[in-house]
Amino acid sequence: MNASKYLPITLLKGQTVFVTGGGSGINLGIAKSFASVGADVAICGRTAERLEAAAAELRHMGARVSTSVADVRDYAAVEAALAKSREELGPVHTMVCGAAGNFVARAEAISAKGFRTVVEIDLLGAFHGAHAAFAQLKETRGNLIFVSAGQAYLPFAFQAHVGAAKAGIDNLMRNLALEWGRHGIRSNSIVPGPIEGTEGMKRLGGAAGDNTAGEDTFKRMVPLGRYGTVDDIGGMAVVLASPLGAYVTGAQIVVDGGIGLQGSGLFNQAVERAMPPSP
Repeated sequence: MNASKYLPITLLKGQTVFVTGGGSGINLGIAKSFASVGADVAICGRTAERLEAAAAELRHMGARVSTSVADVRDYAAVEAALAKSREELGPVHTMVCGAAGNFVARAEAISAKGFRTVVEIDLLGAFHGAHAAFAQLKETRGNLIFVSAGQAYLPFAFQAHVGAAKAGIDNLMRNLALEWGRHGIRSNSIVPGPIEGTEGMKRLGGAAGDNTAGEDTFKRMVPLGRYGTVDDIGGMAVVLASPLGAYVTGAQIVVDGGIGLQGSGLFNQAVERAMPPSP
């Protein structure tokens, strides 16, 4: 399934999307969804081999592709990647800030360096992407899409660092919607639920016991009874970036199968059982 199954394959023809962390996972899924409806795609990440593999998939779909090795913690690197993308594909119409870091740890076990690293990748990286893209987005009257997480509005055990970073991202998103709306720039975030086959799902699912004795903690919590797919997230991103989302800004769009309606209590209990005891 991809966005072109339901939307015209020329919906975003002539437009360019830039996706940070676009070499894998949800972010690559978003990039593919944009490619499926005619957009050209720029991706950046820290691993050249991963980016080239992703680029080959996107080119096979017919997209023109620009790749840049860049760490979102380095503003100059992000700025250079956007300049390269503009030279190769034209100005950016949609900036997707999706690069993220995560690990599972009790709050007292998170080092200052570990906490800072996640905040720098997630929150500072999101700001770097948005700020560096501003001039191009102003030119195209474009879109900002931030990839957030349920940790932004629910307290998840052993995710204090991620919750702090993602809550910051959602507040940044709203501030930019307020300030940059005058330039025609829309700013929104997508909150994915448990998405199958992603690194985040492996880490959090494993911590909750999903990989032991066939236990499916997450799936039992989802009212729709299934895990999400990267296409679920990519499709929503395309809608937000298209004329279908023309009056949507400052919104936190939850795409989680309803798991957030359950709160985080069951997940927290499952993780607590699976984690080593606190010293």
